[in-house]
Amino acid sequence: MDSQAARAGILRLHVADNLVVTTKPFPKGVQPLGEGLPLVTHVPLGHKIATKDMSEGNAILKFGQIIGYATQAIGMGAHIHSHNCAFGAHDQTYEIGADYVPVEFVPENQRRTFMGYRRADAKNGDRAGTRNFIALCATVNCSATVIRHIADRVNRSGVLDAFPNIDGVIALAHGTGCGMASSGEGYEALQRVLWGYATHPNVGATIFIGLGCEVMQIGRMKEMFGASGNERFHGLTIQETGGTRKTIEAGVAAITAMLPEVNKATREPISISELIVGLQCGGSDGFSGITANPALGAATDLLVKQGGTALLSETPEIYGAEQLLVRRAASQDVGQKLIDRIRWWENYTAINNGAMDNNPSPGNKAGGLTTILEKSLGAAAKGGTLALADVLLYAERVKERGFVFMDSPGYDPVSATGQIASGAQLVVFTTGRGSAFGSKPAPTIKVATNSPMFRVLDEDMDLNCGDIIDEGVSIDDKGAEILEMMIAVASGQQSKSEALGLGDNEFVPWQIGAVM
Repeated sequence: MDSQAARAGILRLHVADNLVVTTKPFPKGVQPLGEGLPLVTHVPLGHKIATKDMSEGNAILKFGQIIGYATQAIGMGAHIHSHNCAFGAHDQTYEIGADYVPVEFVPENQRRTFMGYRRADAKNGDRAGTRNFIALCATVNCSATVIRHIADRVNRSGVLDAFPNIDGVIALAHGTGCGMASSGEGYEALQRVLWGYATHPNVGATIFIGLGCEVMQIGRMKEMFGASGNERFHGLTIQETGGTRKTIEAGVAAITAMLPEVNKATREPISISELIVGLQCGGSDGFSGITANPALGAATDLLVKQGGTALLSETPEIYGAEQLLVRRAASQDVGQKLIDRIRWWENYTAINNGAMDNNPSPGNKAGGLTTILEKSLGAAAKGGTLALADVLLYAERVKERGFVFMDSPGYDPVSATGQIASGAQLVVFTTGRGSAFGSKPAPTIKVATNSPMFRVLDEDMDLNCGDIIDEGVSIDDKGAEILEMMIAVASGQQSKSEALGLGDNEFVPWQIGAVM
């Protein structure tokens, strides 16, 4: 990256690009390139300026890739944005595995460690947690109020003060669980989410609480996942327990009884090869694909080489960049699974009168992003450069270590919920506009793409990648810094979102299918 040019206000990302990105705001009437057309309006930082004359229909390139097409003639020096650039065809010539290279792993005896909780799980093998919560899991919206009352009563009572190894009680309430088909994609996705949270390595014990007559039955779920009866969970229904008040009392009593056992968990050194990290971005801007996302990609590569797992998601937000991931697929089967998810989404949006180019959001556009192709190329950078080891359905448990893709919507709470259900013990979330997001039981680390936003939202942001532009810090060095923060937070250091108490309302399972 040309840090001198960046400090001057413009940045060229690839030799093939016909634009530059502004690294500072430019007022109306100036010529950011020193030549060409004067700006007809104020242009904020993170936006695009044409470096050559373009005719209507010409491809517009950023990162050396097509991000859209000119909808009118664009003169050199002009602002490129949604008024003159639109979504269009992108490369869908899928060459599965064309860029596949086996990962060169760090020898096991040289791998980094974090201080985590060792979980003994007879069905899934030993797994390691970064937190030690007790989870109250509603099987249906009808029990949402009950579990919130139970969690609130225990957390506020002061009883947890005597059990320092317990991070708290979380209420996993949601808006579904009934009024839905009793089979099919929607039902199976919710089952995976609820079971994934109930058996999550960051959870020391779980109580399922339902109404009793809902579609999402506890017994059926246990049968589906082959529960042996030795798992760390219990169940109550409001109808059998005797109503709302009695269920709240029973829930509080059950948690009180299990506190000594859950508190026995203590931290010990564990290889970071056992870490699964969810990769998220939200409130993205024109710097997301230049600073924070590539830096997180560098951290992803470091984690994967240590034997760990990085989980990229948000399928609509890799649209236009999926061919780059397919080329890294470890096998034909893995590559085809990603292509199949793209085709599923094209159909899903079409039958719901939507389109894959409904992104970026108004905030993304204000930050400089113009089309979903541009946004996706930046978002995919979080996944680093190494082989794509597997592709999962939403909330499907991670089976292969390495760089893995999990299908999900681009809506951050829904996507992160799926990642945590899949096994992520930690989430790293990049943002350019600023995002007030947190998650439980897996903590979220928030990474800023630019320094002005980091300074304004310093109480919410854990780490700033704006110094890649401001000071010429390398992507690799920033990636190493992110990895160090992953290890610190995995070992118990509070993230900013944890300190603010975020995460209780960000449990949002994906509702697929009709509500009946």
